[in-house]
Parts: sequence; C-alpha cells; structure tokens
Amino acid sequence: MADHYDVLGVERTATPDEIKKAYRRLARELHPDVNSNPDAEERFKAVTHAYDVLSDPGQRQSYDRGPQAGFGGGGGGAQGFGGFGDIFETFFGGQQGGQRGPRSRAERGQDALLRVEVDLGEVIFGTHRDLEVDTAILCETCHGSCAQPGTSEVTCDICHGTGQISRTVRSLLGNVLTSSPCGTCRGFGTIIPAPCVTCQGQGRVRARRTIPVDIPAGVDTGLRLQMPSQGEVGPAGGPQGDLYLEVKVRHHDIFSRNGDDILCTLEVQMWDAVLGTTTTVNALDGDVEVELKPGIQSSEVVTVKSRGVTKLRGGGRGDLKIGIQVVTPTKLDHKQKELVKQLAAAHKYPAPSLGQFQQGLFSKLRDRFLN
Repeated sequence: MADHYDVLGVERTATPDEIKKAYRRLARELHPDVNSNPDAEERFKAVTHAYDVLSDPGQRQSYDRGPQAGFGGGGGGAQGFGGFGDIFETFFGGQQGGQRGPRSRAERGQDALLRVEVDLGEVIFGTHRDLEVDTAILCETCHGSCAQPGTSEVTCDICHGTGQISRTVRSLLGNVLTSSPCGTCRGFGTIIPAPCVTCQGQGRVRARRTIPVDIPAGVDTGLRLQMPSQGEVGPAGGPQGDLYLEVKVRHHDIFSRNGDDILCTLEVQMWDAVLGTTTTVNALDGDVEVELKPGIQSSEVVTVKSRGVTKLRGGGRGDLKIGIQVVTPTKLDHKQKELVKQLAAAHKYPAPSLGQFQQGLFSKLRDRFLN
C-alpha cells in the first residue's frame, strides 16, 4: 500500500496545517464531480483515507511507528509463564502474547416480536396470515459487503489487518506484550473507504416486508410461536434473527373455550323441554344436530364429541358442550293459559313448597361444564 505521506505529497515532518492544505488541494483536484478521469475516484479515496489517518495525532503516531514485532522465544513474554497468562490479561487488559484475529463485521440480526389476533373459529383448525412488518433486510446495492459497488474494503494501515494494537507493559515479571482492538478499524482489520450510499455502510436497510405465517390449530391467548431466521438481517448481511408471534384469541359473544372444549348455552322452550326435540346448533365449524330428551332440565349439559378445538400437539379434538337453559313463557293469550291450566289440573302438580337450596343456573352450568 502506498505511503500516506507520498499520497498527500508532504514530508514526514509536515505540520497538521500542511497536511490539511495538501488534502484540500488534492480533494478539489480529484473529486469525481469535477474530474472525469477514471483513475481520479480511486486516487480521491486514497487521499481521503491518508488524511483520515494523518490528521489524527494518535493514528499518525501509530502509523509512524509501523508494525510492532512480538517477543520471540522464551525471554520476558507472558507466554513463558504458562498459567500466569490469565493474570496478565486481567491486570493489563487485552490478550497477552500473540494477537487475536480481526472480528467479523457480520453479526446475527435481532429477534422480532409480532402480535396477531385470531377468531375463536380460526383456532379450531388453524389459519393463515400474511403479516407486514418493518424490519431490516439485506441491502440490494452492496449485498451486505457495506462497500459501494466496484469498490472493496482495504487493509487497515494501523493494525495491518490484525484488528489489534500491541503494546509492551513492564511488570515485576518482565516485559509483557498485550493487545487491544484497533481504534482506527474498530477491530475489523479493514477499512471501507467508500461505504455503500444506499445503506450508509451497514449492509442492510429498513423496509416493509410481508411474512406468510401458518398459525396452527389449538393456539390460545399468550402463546408465542417461534419462526427461526425470520427476524432482522444482521449488520453486514449477517444471519437473520428469529421471529416470535404472540397470539391473542378474540372474545366471542356466543361461544367460549375451556382448554380444548367449546362451551355455549342453548335456550329451550318449555314445551320442547317437556316433550323432547331435535334441533340444529350453528357451531363454529358448521351445523350440528342435537337431540334433547323429554324432561330435560336447565343446567344440564349435552356433549357433542370431537366438535371442539383441535389439540395443539395432536391427538384429536375437544368436545362441544352445550348448557341447557329452559325458558318459561311470560306472555300467553287466553287460549294458551287455559291449555296450561288443563295440563296442570290433569297432572295434579303439587303446590309450591320450600325445597333444598339450589345454586344459580350459571354456577351450575359452570360446574357441569368443567366436570
């Protein structure tokens, strides 16, 4: 790689003002907007990179020193002390002896959480949703490289691609060589002179994305479903995180749920309760024929097998449980009243009397539903 001083056309003893003036002169001359020469853009990037290093006192000092050699053989290095290596790292920071490798720019993306509402009827067999989410996707311009198309990352001049800066620390046990992340390249070992303008050198952009989701049967409010690798794309095109779906089942005015069973209440007219009948119930998954035996009472429960919710982990379906509520007519015409009186006289019903305490209808229904 060309010497930064030569790139700017200054001496190694140049002052900060001389370096700044040289950079401004070359930048005006080589800027792509004013110079159409094919080589001008690359020279402009090199000039900018050279100025970034030499205009920073700390980076310039490290650059002037050049690469630092480690300690060979035994001698005073921390490696010669075996188990003492962890002690040196604790007291002096960084890693003793040799250097770590540069860290990768690509990292795993964040997990995402979406909340989705479903109807009780959809829970029986499962359903499908196409969900829109604001997320991070791969940059289509640089495809995760973070660099403008036609350019590439360059080796850091300060750490020479190692991602680490070495320094020697004196201790009671001799000289110890430690290393810490390079401040110029942030430990990556490379620098991107021309970051992608679309993603600002991130390798990913924010966008709206449609995610097809199959919600299984049997889910309930509060359940979280994990969708691996459907979360955000990581920096520099890193692997996607996971997507979590939190389910909420909407309230239904007629039907409710207890585990895998569906519960409802059926109002039955008095004469149907006395004589018995067959009726059609409009269940969540279609019509079902229900037979009411003669003399059926309020709070009794009619169970229709396998017409409840499909079990989440397989094994069939729950039941449809129908609680009976006998309705006593409140408005009768003269003829109807006479017929009821005739029925009462023919049957000789006993007069009203005190009996054993009975809990309320809904309490009785609840107890029978849950048994």
